[in-house]
Amino acid sequence: MNVYEYAMKVEKDGEAYYNYLASKAPNDGLKRVFNILAEAEIQHYNVFKSMRDKDGTNFKTINISTDTKTIFETLNAQRDNITFDADQVKFYEDAIKREKDSYQFYIDKANEVNDKDEKQAFIDIAKEEQKHKAILEEIIHFIQEPNNWVASAEF
Repeated sequence: MNVYEYAMKVEKDGEAYYNYLASKAPNDGLKRVFNILAEAEIQHYNVFKSMRDKDGTNFKTINISTDTKTIFETLNAQRDNITFDADQVKFYEDAIKREKDSYQFYIDKANEVNDKDEKQAFIDIAKEEQKHKAILEEIIHFIQEPNNWVASAEF
């Protein structure tokens, strides 16, 4: 399996995990957040597929930026409707580990590829994975203390 196929598998697994989290979300706001994250993983998959296939698709034009404003507006609007069980935090912590591992993998691969555009794509997606990790950390904080939660200035 080459680096692009492996990256595509990582992204497909991430999409499936976020879809699973969406199916278990305790309210519509968190469900929407996880659906947004699943869609971001699809976009990342498409970048790697384009890089693998060298099919003439300009992977640099694929939007890989996650809409954090919508995510935190959604969470804030759901502030009064939050209920969760302790198992959910474990799932979110697992997702954080996945994002951290993906980030490191993409940074490592960026250092191995020679094509400057592909190198930049790996770096950009690594940054997105880092953003997803921060989003998940905010979600944990939010569900643990919804009345004291204020979105990080990072977002």
